[in-house]
Amino acid sequence: MTPPRITDRAALMRNRARAETQALFLQEQAADALQERLNEVNRTFTSIAIVTGFPDFWAARFPEATVISDEDRLDLAPKAHDLVIHAMCLHWANDPVGQLVQCRHALQPDGLLLCTFLGGQTLHELRAALGQAEALVTGGLSPRIAPMGEIRDLGGLLQRAGFALPVADSAPLTASYVNAFHLMHDLRKMGENNALTDRIKQVTRRDVLTKAACIYAENFRNAAGRVDATFDFITLTGWAPDDSQPKPLRPGSATARLADVLGTQEKPLDRSKV
Repeated sequence: MTPPRITDRAALMRNRARAETQALFLQEQAADALQERLNEVNRTFTSIAIVTGFPDFWAARFPEATVISDEDRLDLAPKAHDLVIHAMCLHWANDPVGQLVQCRHALQPDGLLLCTFLGGQTLHELRAALGQAEALVTGGLSPRIAPMGEIRDLGGLLQRAGFALPVADSAPLTASYVNAFHLMHDLRKMGENNALTDRIKQVTRRDVLTKAACIYAENFRNAAGRVDATFDFITLTGWAPDDSQPKPLRPGSATARLADVLGTQEKPLDRSKV
C-alpha cells in the first residue's frame, strides 16, 4: 500500500534551498541535544551516517559522518553503520515507518538509531490562529501547518520498524517573537514553511494574515508583550536487534514471589466482597 503524499517534495526542496544559515536555530538546538545524548552513551561509534535535509549544517557538526539527503529511498548500505542519526526531517516524511526501516537495515547488529524531529504541540499557536482567521475571513480552511504526531503514537513507530529497546521522549522549546509576521518570516528563513501537497498554491490574502496576527496576539502574548511559539522536539531511540541485548522474561518464568521480595504477607482475595 502506497503511503499518502502529504508532503510536496519539490516544494520542500525549494523551501530548504532558500533557508539562511544564520536562521537554523532549530537545527542547532537538535544537534546540541543529540551530542549530549551521545556523550552519555558508553560507546565509541566508528561508522556514523546522518539523514537530513540540511547536509551542510550537519556535516559541519559531525565531520566524521557520512551525510545523506532524506529522500524516500535512502542512500544507505546494509549493515554499514554503528550509528544512524535521522536529523530534523521525519516530520516531512511521507512514509516515516519506511524511513526508520531503512535506517535499521543500515545498522550493524546492536547499532544505535537517534531520530529527532518536530512533533507534538509544535506551532499549535500558529495553526489555531491561521485556521480561525481563514474561517472568519473566507469561510474556508486549508492545510498550512504539517500534521504533528503525538509522542504516545510515535514511540510505536520504532517497534513497527523492528527496533529493540525503543524509547520516545519530547523536549518542548518556547521561542518568542515580536508578532506572528516575524514568526512566519523566521519559518521561511529556516526552510520550515508550508510544503504540504494540498496547500493553497496562491499567495495567502493579506487580510487573512492580518487577522491571524491579531488572533495570535490576543491568545498567545507573553508577559514581555511578545508572542510565544512552541517547537516540540521528539527524539526516538532504538537499537538494531542483537542476541547480546537484554530480553524480557517469559510470563510465569519468575523464580521468586513478589511478596517475598517486598517483605510482605500474601493474602488471598475475598471473592464474597467483589
